[in-house]
Amino acid sequence: MLKIYGSPHCPDCVNCKAELEAAGVAFVYMDITGNLMFLKKFLKLRESADFDAVREKGQIGIPCILREDDTLTFDWKEFL
Repeated sequence: MLKIYGSPHCPDCVNCKAELEAAGVAFVYMDITGNLMFLKKFLKLRESADFDAVREKGQIGIPCILREDDTLTFDWKEFL
């Protein structure tokens, strides 16, 4: 099952969650601003090379989607 790291304060995260729910995509939403354990897991993911471009742009990198094969993507539209 997909794991989505995001925040209700992030417009892209809100849109991601709504569109995936509307499409019937199964996922677990990890609110990094509401749960310290989820934040710690996200920060560990953020250390990976997958986030290099995100960090270079000074962005946070949410929504961040962890696929079932443990690869990351920032494009939720691929699941629609």
